[in-house]
Amino acid sequence: MWISAAAMPTAIALAVVKTLVLIVGGVITFFAYKAYRRTRQPALGYLSLGFGLVTLGLVLAGMLYEILGVPLMTGILLESLLVLAGFFVIAYSLYVT
Repeated sequence: MWISAAAMPTAIALAVVKTLVLIVGGVITFFAYKAYRRTRQPALGYLSLGFGLVTLGLVLAGMLYEILGVPLMTGILLESLLVLAGFFVIAYSLYVT
């Protein structure tokens, strides 16, 4: 897909922000998993899984659209479902004690 010259700065900004989301989300997921491995607390395991799902979801739509040619609306739906599942898992991790 070609991007018009007027939309290029926005596309670059979106790519930078999504990359930063992937990096920061990955770091948070890593530290939550590291805490789980250290303590073996199930809540921390669920927390790391939830953050991983949210992070994956937040970067998935654009990747599917750009790399695999999936329709944008389908990618956004899959992204939203992963984010929703991640938030459910995070909420569950806060409930489990």
